[in-house]
Amino acid sequence: MSDERHQGSLELEVSNFGPIVEAKLDLRPLTVFIGPSNTGKSYLAILLYALHGYFADRRRTGGRISRPNPLFFHRSKDSLLPKEIIESAIELSKNFLERKGKKSSRYGIILPRLILDFIHSPIERQGDFLANEIGRCFGMAELGSLVRKGSKDTGKISFRRCGEIDGGPIDHKLVISPYGNKFTTNIPKDVELRVGVGRSSFFSSAFFENVSMEIDFFVSNNDEEGLNSCVLNFLDNLIDPVMTQIVDPFDLPAYYLPADRTGVMHAHNVVVSALIESAAMTGLRPAARTPMLSGVLADFLEQLIELDQPSIRRRGSKRDFGAQIERSVLSGGIGVEKLVGTGYPRFTYQPKGWKDSLSLMNASSMVSELAPVVLFLRHVIEPGNVLIVEEPESHLHPAMQVEFTRQIAALVRAGIRVIITTHSEWVLEELGNIVRRSEIPAAEQGKAGVEEPVLGSDEVGVWLFEARNRPKGSVVKEVRLEDTGLFSSGFDEVAAALHNEWADISSKIGETE
Repeated sequence: MSDERHQGSLELEVSNFGPIVEAKLDLRPLTVFIGPSNTGKSYLAILLYALHGYFADRRRTGGRISRPNPLFFHRSKDSLLPKEIIESAIELSKNFLERKGKKSSRYGIILPRLILDFIHSPIERQGDFLANEIGRCFGMAELGSLVRKGSKDTGKISFRRCGEIDGGPIDHKLVISPYGNKFTTNIPKDVELRVGVGRSSFFSSAFFENVSMEIDFFVSNNDEEGLNSCVLNFLDNLIDPVMTQIVDPFDLPAYYLPADRTGVMHAHNVVVSALIESAAMTGLRPAARTPMLSGVLADFLEQLIELDQPSIRRRGSKRDFGAQIERSVLSGGIGVEKLVGTGYPRFTYQPKGWKDSLSLMNASSMVSELAPVVLFLRHVIEPGNVLIVEEPESHLHPAMQVEFTRQIAALVRAGIRVIITTHSEWVLEELGNIVRRSEIPAAEQGKAGVEEPVLGSDEVGVWLFEARNRPKGSVVKEVRLEDTGLFSSGFDEVAAALHNEWADISSKIGETE
């Protein structure tokens, strides 16, 4: 069953960012980026990872950055809050106490507009923090370096959640330039946000009820200093449930599996410690004789090291999402064990029917390429998370590319959001079949006794990155599933050109015979 967080859509707009001139897309449970090399597919994928990493509603497992709370950490505990804010917080706390134990409490409490407006300004102070995390993921100390070359304009990143919040949408925009960064959030006046319960609440209703009782105590004892401090703590903790709602689904933890996973898996034991240390929190930090490292690669390596640590293990689903990939694609199992002395992991592959395991160094490139996918799905990723995979087809035979695409669809059905970049015609053709299959009448599906992967057209978005000469860069547009059951990717043009070349060669051979 698809996770409820798949519902609704988030619109993203990007301009003058890296090689991208303009992109406007909506993120779906399965989002696919296609197009020629050097058109910005990885740029956009890394940007999405950075946004998830910054806004995630809990610390990214195995990550290096915990999203800072910019709401009140500059405010002195001795400073007094405005009288009307304290009165509004007192009224809000009374509502929590009155609803305690009642059925209506399951719907939470509408956040007073006065408090929402008070929180709004600190929310917009996140520009530099957000820019720093994006720069870290790209391995750049200055985010202004990512403004499209040749452009005199600033780079812009904006996103909005549609159809989930009454009175929305809520718009967010980050403007980047060599001279600074600015983040703005537009919350319409008629938006209603609820706090206290539900999946969008960072804290349980019990937390707010306890704080409400403390507020009631200070009010009863006419303790202004204690009341001010308690209300400040109350408001300070409201930022998480508020942010979780207004940036959903960027509040979901995301995991990025970069391209060339085979090389990374083979080399990580030698270089991982020094490289992770060289990755600065806001970008690259030079280190003597040490290659510099982007944040996405640093996170990936660090997460690999900590795969079997209790702190990184997922807390929710106990389902092994990697097992089916082992059975249907790898024909064997992936293992991980700690090396004595160093504590670094040793990755192994045990072919089906073998008693002993092989070092991953001695396994095929296909196994090495998919090993981190299996391990992340087994130890880390759970429904509600986001998995970003670059070039999932790498080192896979076409038949295995098709099978792996089917496994990706199964992950989406299980509630895991997936983003991939690909150059594979086989991946797209199978994806077309998976979507087309959703049009088969329900009574006809599964008659053969085999449950086939099915995704609706609203669950899949395929986006083509087209290179342009004027202005120099790429434009991103959606590719629709055609009546032929295919996504128009341009791969057929390559096939046609090759066929025409073959025909021309054959013609010339015939002329000489």
